[in-house]
Amino acid sequence: MSSTLMASCCFIISYKRPRPIIATFVPFLLLLFFFTVVVAASSSSNGTAAALHPGEELLRLERVRAQLARSPDGDVIDCVPSHLQPAFEHPRLRGQKPEEAPSARPTETTTRRRRRRRSHAHGGGGGEHREEEDDDEHGLRQAWWAAGKACPEGTIPVRRTTEADLLRASSAAAAGGRFGMKPRGVGVVGGAARRDSTSSGHEHAVGYMSGGQFYGAKASLNVWPAKVASPAEFSLSQIWLISGSFGNDLNTIEAGWQVSPQLYGDNNPRFFTYWTNDAYQETGCYNLHCSGFVQTNSRIAMGAAISPISSFAGRQFDITLLIWKDPKQGHWWLQLGSGALVGYWPSFLFSHLGARADMAQFGGEVVNTRPSGSHTPTQMGSGRFPGEGYGRAAYFRNVQVVDWDNNLIPAAALRLLADHPACYDIAGGQGAAWGRYFYYGGPGRNARCP
Repeated sequence: MSSTLMASCCFIISYKRPRPIIATFVPFLLLLFFFTVVVAASSSSNGTAAALHPGEELLRLERVRAQLARSPDGDVIDCVPSHLQPAFEHPRLRGQKPEEAPSARPTETTTRRRRRRRSHAHGGGGGEHREEEDDDEHGLRQAWWAAGKACPEGTIPVRRTTEADLLRASSAAAAGGRFGMKPRGVGVVGGAARRDSTSSGHEHAVGYMSGGQFYGAKASLNVWPAKVASPAEFSLSQIWLISGSFGNDLNTIEAGWQVSPQLYGDNNPRFFTYWTNDAYQETGCYNLHCSGFVQTNSRIAMGAAISPISSFAGRQFDITLLIWKDPKQGHWWLQLGSGALVGYWPSFLFSHLGARADMAQFGGEVVNTRPSGSHTPTQMGSGRFPGEGYGRAAYFRNVQVVDWDNNLIPAAALRLLADHPACYDIAGGQGAAWGRYFYYGGPGRNARCP
């Protein structure tokens, strides 16, 4: 990784003060070079070769579209032909195009749909507060949409990697980290997959189902500006689908929102995906940082900031995520909101998840580096404990799983677990409008969590 980053730095320096005649092409070259660097590094770590052909690179450069928009948070979004995204550098996908949308999506029972409509019409039930949600098809809005533009058909929006991103990557590598990948030793909670979070520095407050066969998971979760104490830490809220063990073969698919200063350079909550097939050792990555996830959506930018977001004692904004295995093609698809498909993880990326998941998990995770020997003050969720309830604490609602027959069913057997309840806790229940739900999170360091 270090040699790759050195090459990246040299490339940037050589164009630090471009002549006017080529200035407009520098962003294109940076984007192209980033794709090349990421794919080469990923292919090397995954044991596959990534041959670089100058003629192909020149053709790719010609087809990369111009700058799309500059987001209020400073991001630059480019439109990239969908078949030139990093996924298609994988040997199994090279020369192909994205798959068509699945013909069948998971469905709820008629009784369940009627109950939810009736509960919403009467303002909720079962002790919950009525949520204020965005009915947009995508189920979330992103800050870069303020520019009022969208990528044309046949392209996807890609968050441009900057010189600052590469410098942070260099710093992460020097500290033993890996840019675009979760730290080795990260764990998930529950059942046979549980790992001591004290030794890994990762802490969780989650609901999970295990001991069955799962073909997907769905939930709505509200988005918060969680405060992260240092660039070496992150705070995220997500859905996990898990199979395998922690030896070397754990498979996971993950999606949600996260605050990660090291990865993104700020403290904005951002939409993300992740995957691994070897317990976070060498394979997998966030978003489009390696060949893996295939994006099909021309409106959602992976890693882009979510806006608007929830506020304390104010309006709540949540996103609805559905991940499921297409019964026909076998790929794992990601859907937002009421029907917008983001893309898919090809089934061949996985060993155990190639068939199904053994566990579905929902909730929050933080990295605790114990600065100055004390617990980190990095927040999980809203930074408030579950007992503060709606408008103050973070939540997951309508938690469901997908069964063998492509049906969405309530997560009735959901078990709740917090690694360190004095730092981050979890509490839940069952209701008419919210189905299976829970509140979770906390402030980290406090009087009971020194």
